[in-house]
Amino acid sequence: MSDSAASIARPVYRIVALQLTIAVLFSALVALFAGVGKGWPAAMGGAIAVLGSLAYALIVTRANGDPKAIFRRHFRAEMVKLFITAVLFIAVLVLFPSAASVWLILGFAVTTLAYWFSLLAV
Repeated sequence: MSDSAASIARPVYRIVALQLTIAVLFSALVALFAGVGKGWPAAMGGAIAVLGSLAYALIVTRANGDPKAIFRRHFRAEMVKLFITAVLFIAVLVLFPSAASVWLILGFAVTTLAYWFSLLAV
């Protein structure tokens, strides 16, 4: 990886790490104050958001070249992120019907908001 690619990749992966940290902290707080039965769905929601962002980061950080190629890679990365998010939500709802709760959505929302707010800081 070249120096310029590494300088681009570092903040991108830092955002994903921050998102993971917030997902873990939120689900731990939910488990502590609302019970473990509600903490797991919050963790699953956070994991869905983190895995989608990680997939996006893995695709985007390989982007080198002309602006059109970079734009296409960002578009492809966003489509992959949306697909992974949808598949993981469906998988969680099918495999863990008891996780179909407000805590699953809140875990996803808090983790996704952390992603968007951290983008403002970069």
